[in-house]
Order: sequence, then C-alpha cells, then structure tokens
Amino acid sequence: MGSGSSKPVDAPAQQVWKSDTPVRFSPELMNSLQSSPETDSTRAKTLELHIQSRVESELKKLQERAGKDFEELQAKISAQQEPEKGKSAGDTLRDLGRESVQNDVKELKKKLEQRRKLADVDESVEKAKSDVVKCLRENDRRPLDCWKEVQTFKDEVRRLEEVWVEKVVR
Repeated sequence: MGSGSSKPVDAPAQQVWKSDTPVRFSPELMNSLQSSPETDSTRAKTLELHIQSRVESELKKLQERAGKDFEELQAKISAQQEPEKGKSAGDTLRDLGRESVQNDVKELKKKLEQRRKLADVDESVEKAKSDVVKCLRENDRRPLDCWKEVQTFKDEVRRLEEVWVEKVVR
C-alpha cells in the first residue's frame, strides 16, 4: 500500500468510459485536453496565488479601516474639551473606552432579551450554574478548586438532557 504507483505504467493514451448512453467527444476536444500544458500542480499554484492576492487585498482594507478608525479616535480625543481637573489624558481615554464597552454591553443585553426562549431552564440547572459562577469568582486564581460545582452542573445538564430525550422518544 503506497509503495506502488497510483497509475499503471502501461496506460493507454486514450481514456475509455462505459455508460448506458453513448457519449462522443470530438477529436479536437480530446487533442486539446491531452496537449494542454495545465496540470494539477499548476492549477493548485494558480489557486494559491489567487487566494494570497485576495487575502492581501482584504488585509489592506482592514489596515486602512483600522487607520481611519485610529484617526477618528485621535480626532475625538483632541476635539474633546480639556480633561476634567485632576484627570490625565489616560484617564479620559479609559473613560471613553469604558463608555463604549458599557454601550456594547447594553446593546448585547437588548439583543439577548429580544431572543425568544424556547423553554425555561430547570431550577436545579440554574442553581448549579450560579454555584459554578460563584465558585469561579471566589477562586479566580485557582479555578480547579471548583471541580465539584462543575461536576454537579454537568450531572444536572445530563439529567435534563435525558429528560428531553425521553420526551422526544415518546
């Protein structure tokens, strides 16, 4: 397996296909296909070059967009009135970042609220989930200490899945 070639050495120059309906190709087409200098490797190289050029153009677009965004942010910061007393430019920039993050969070919350819930989650699963979150927050430097809570959560989810499968099967 693999030691022999994939094509027979004494392969005939013509290809023979068998089908229920007669298929005929013109001799010109056969000659043009056989004399074509294009091979699988040249097609692969051409495709690779095409992909590289597309990636390069997209990268340029992203760099231009990032440059424009950077210039706009610089303009906003410079146009903003002088920082409040006792605040440095870094503090002002952090406040701008904090505001944008808070706005993003608000938008995401709105989107989540708009989504329709298919079914209410079981209370035991919710409790196990909140226990995991609580444990991870308390042990933020040692998350492996929360293995019991994680296992409880897994067990609750497994139980819920089994109940769902039972409902579907019946």
